[in-house]
Amino acid sequence: MIEITRLFDFPYYQLEKYNLEKSLSTKYDGKWVSISTKKYLEQANTISRGLLRLGVTKNDKIAVISSTNRTEWNIMDIGILQLGAQNVPVYPTISEEDYAYVLNHAEAKYCFISCQEVYDKVIKIKAEVPSLIEVYCFDQLENCKNWNEVLELGKDQSNQAEVENLKDNVKASDLATLIYTSGTTGKPKGVMLSHDNLVSNALESFKRIPIELGSARALSFLPLCHVYERMLIYLYQYCGASIHYAPIDQISEYAQEVKPQVMTAVPRLLEKVYDKIIAKGAELTGIKKKLFFWAVDVGLQYKPYGENGWWYTQKLNLANKLIFSKWKAALGGEVAVMASGSAALQPRLARVFNAAGFGVMEGYGLTETSPVVSVNDMRNGGFKIGTVGKLLDRTEVKIAEDGEICVKGPQVMMGYYKDQAKTAEVIKDGYFHTGDIGVIDDEGFLKITDRKKEMFKTSGGKYVAPQLLENRCKQSRFIDQVMVIGEGEKMPAAIIQPDFEFIRNWAKIHNKTLGNNEELVANPEVIARIQEEIDIANTKFAKWEKIKQFRLTAEAWTVEGGHLTPTLKLKRKIIKEKYKALYNDIYGY
Repeated sequence: MIEITRLFDFPYYQLEKYNLEKSLSTKYDGKWVSISTKKYLEQANTISRGLLRLGVTKNDKIAVISSTNRTEWNIMDIGILQLGAQNVPVYPTISEEDYAYVLNHAEAKYCFISCQEVYDKVIKIKAEVPSLIEVYCFDQLENCKNWNEVLELGKDQSNQAEVENLKDNVKASDLATLIYTSGTTGKPKGVMLSHDNLVSNALESFKRIPIELGSARALSFLPLCHVYERMLIYLYQYCGASIHYAPIDQISEYAQEVKPQVMTAVPRLLEKVYDKIIAKGAELTGIKKKLFFWAVDVGLQYKPYGENGWWYTQKLNLANKLIFSKWKAALGGEVAVMASGSAALQPRLARVFNAAGFGVMEGYGLTETSPVVSVNDMRNGGFKIGTVGKLLDRTEVKIAEDGEICVKGPQVMMGYYKDQAKTAEVIKDGYFHTGDIGVIDDEGFLKITDRKKEMFKTSGGKYVAPQLLENRCKQSRFIDQVMVIGEGEKMPAAIIQPDFEFIRNWAKIHNKTLGNNEELVANPEVIARIQEEIDIANTKFAKWEKIKQFRLTAEAWTVEGGHLTPTLKLKRKIIKEKYKALYNDIYGY
C-alpha cells in the first residue's frame, strides 16, 4: 500500500485501495458529472505534461481562482503539485487590488480561473503582474484561453517520464502551497505550507471523523481556497469518500440529491440555518407550533452521553421522531457528522444540532496550523460542548502567561512567504503563537475564550472580549451581525446590522409600516425592540462589559461589500472605517 507523504499521494492511495467510480462530482448545466479515481489521475497527469510543455518548472507558482468548488480544481491541484510546483489558491471575492498584490507577491506564472466574473477582475490587473504569462478558464469564454488547451498539450505522453522523475523528487518537507490569509487587517500574508504540514493534519484529523471507509458521500461547499476545506478534501480522498461539490447558496437542494453523510460548516452558516428553521416554526399554528417549540426547548437542554438521564432521553427520542427528523431530511437525511470551524460556535447551536442528530463537532485551527489543532469527537468521551475538543495526536499546546495559545506540531507552517520578520514575530522557541486566548481543562479539552488581538481595554482600564458579547447578541433573531467597539473609549458599544427580513415579518404581525432599510433603522419602535434584545444579552456580563449604546446600519454586511472575510468573519478595521459616522455619534466626536 502506498505510503502517503506528499499531497498527490492521496488520490494514488485512493486508486489502489478504493478505485471509486465516482471520486469527484460537479453539476454542469443542471446535470451531475462524475469522474472515477482513475480518470481523475489520468487528467492530473495530462495537466502535468501540459504544464511542462508550457515551461512550468519546480517551485513555479500557479494561481487557481474558482468562484465555486469544482472537479477541475482538484485536477489542477494534483497536476501542479506532482511537478514540485506550488498551487496558490486565491479567494475569488477579494478586490482587484488584492488580486494584483497576491499574484505579484507570489510571482504567479500562470492563472487558472473558473468563470467570466473572475476573468474580468484578473484581466484588469494582468498588465500589473509581469510574471503572469497567461490566464486559462474552466468555463468556455470567448475572450479567454480554455484549460482544455493545456489538456490538449498534455495528450502526448512522451514526457510522462519527466513527470514521474519530478514527482519522485518531491519531498514531504517541500513547499506545497501558498495560502494568502483573508486579511482581517492589512495586506494578506502568504502562509507557506509544506506537503507534510497538510498530510500530517489530514491523517491525524482522520482519527477524529467517524466516516464509513470506501462508501461515504461528502458534500463540499466551503471555499477550496481556504485551508480548512482543502485539508478535508485530502482527508475525504484518503477515506475513499465520494466528493460532491455544491454552491454555498444551494446547500439544502444539493444535499437532498446527494444524501451526504459528512460535510463541513462554519458557525455563521449554522446560525443562518437555525434562524430559518425557527422562522418556519414561528409560521406554524396551534398544536404543531407548540410541538415544534417544545422540541427546540428539549434540544437546547441537550448534553452528550445521556447525561440528562433516562427521562430526557425519552423526550429527545420523541422530539427526533416528530420534529428533528424533518430538519435532517432537509439535508438529505443521512448527515452523521458536520465539522464546524473557522470561528466560535454558540453552545446553544452545538446543543440543538447534536440533539437533532447532525453530529456537529467543533474544532479549532488556523491557516498557519494547516489548520486543525484540536477537534471534538463523539466517540470515546471526546465531545464536550463549549470546547473545541482535545488536541490532535502529535500536537502540543502551551498556554502563555497572558493566556495565549501556543502550538507545536507537524502542522505548524514553514513561515510567511518573503517575510522573515513577521514569521519571527509568531514562531518563537518552536511554538506558533496563535493570537487566541484559551485554557485547557482537567480532561484535556481546549476552550477558546477570545482573540488576543480583538480584546480591548476601555479608557477605565477594563478588558472586554468582544466575541463573547457578539455571540450572545446574535442569539437574537432581530440581530443579523454585530460588532462590539470601545477600545480606549469610556464604554463598550455596538454597531449592528439588523435582520431585515425577520424585522419586516415582525412588523407585519404587529401592523407596523417600516419603509425602506434607511427608514427601518431609524424607526423608534425598531430601535426600542432591539434595545430589549441588547438588555437581555447584557445580563450575563459584568458592568464594565455591557453594551451601553448601539447604532444600526441600513446595509447588509457581505463578503462582496468588504465587511466580511470569505469565511464570514468580521473585518473589524474596515467595518469601523465604513461606519465612522455612527462610531463618532456614539462617542460624541
